[in-house]
Amino acid sequence: MLLSKRARLGASRGVSDPATPKHVVVLNWRDSWHPEGGGSELYLLQVASRLVDGPRDVTMFTARYPGAPKSETVDGIRYIRRGKHLTVYLWAAYYLATGRLGPIDQVIEVQNGMPFLARLFTRAKVVVLVHHVHREQWPVVGPVLEKIGWFMESQVAPRVNRGNAYVAVSQSTANELISLGVDAAAIHVAYNGMPPVPAFQPVPRDEHPSLVVLSRLVPHKQLEHAIHALHDLRHDFADATLTVMGSGWWHDHLEQLTTELGLRDRVRFLGHVDESVKFQELSRAWVHLMPSLKEGWGLSIVEAAHVGVPSVAYHSAGGVAESILDGVTGLLAHHPSDFTGSVRRLLEDQSLREGMGTKAALRSEQFTWEATTAVIEKSLDADQPASA
Repeated sequence: MLLSKRARLGASRGVSDPATPKHVVVLNWRDSWHPEGGGSELYLLQVASRLVDGPRDVTMFTARYPGAPKSETVDGIRYIRRGKHLTVYLWAAYYLATGRLGPIDQVIEVQNGMPFLARLFTRAKVVVLVHHVHREQWPVVGPVLEKIGWFMESQVAPRVNRGNAYVAVSQSTANELISLGVDAAAIHVAYNGMPPVPAFQPVPRDEHPSLVVLSRLVPHKQLEHAIHALHDLRHDFADATLTVMGSGWWHDHLEQLTTELGLRDRVRFLGHVDESVKFQELSRAWVHLMPSLKEGWGLSIVEAAHVGVPSVAYHSAGGVAESILDGVTGLLAHHPSDFTGSVRRLLEDQSLREGMGTKAALRSEQFTWEATTAVIEKSLDADQPASA
């Protein structure tokens, strides 16, 4: 695919034209089909699909997972999968250093906590894409890996990548990178776009109070807070329900908590759902909840907003303070009891809830993947920062 596209475009422009397609390699530990994939992977897929539509070839290098082929090309994007959660970083270094990916012009290194440090293994232009800094998440993996991971993210990566361009998905993430020593002039902010909405059968709002969560089921998403909020409000809203969309290894714990709190008949765990079901479930809900400890942006907030559903999240959770306009398109809480109180406020006040939903829907239209991709292309093609 790489050589044929280069030859095709070269022939159409003339052999002497130096503007041949640039080969972009994207390094990420997961692809969008990975069982643990989420908003980060959707972001990459949307950007990569637009990059490959232009004069660029795109190779995604990610970890393998059951059922995934080692190599394939899908919609013009070449996928190479090697290693697992941790060894994918070693495989990426090997493939870059040995030239097994072919001639490379540019690299997008996605830093999901652990960095790839691509600059050490290639002379190609490297852009570092960061969704959020993992300071709060590292303790989940245990004391040893926590120390190693945080050292790599906070000390090693900023030094190795000094002079490289950075892309942050929110200003909150950009500020955190600056606090780690990244040059502010090197950072571009590229917000998430609004994902394409598939055709789906419109569903009216539920007649009873209904809450919805769209998230991976992992500890740092703190979905317990959503379940506890439903439990705390059970007397005031006896028919309120919670729908949870998403999968992950924390599922059994959440199911057990639901049983212990006597909420099995009021909480639905739908697992991974397709896009049509996702938007149906979002559109029937009254309020969308995102109790996550940390988010770079909060893509599901914008997805819920698109169908007129306001969100409740934590003010301290990074980029959600930008994806939600507090008091306008949703509410930002400061602690668990405030989170529950914010949910109560929206369930009780129909005028407030519907007004926020309308404003959220209008605002969601401001975010496009074309704008996101334009920022990333600018970062890929720009000269290195003056401080390099």
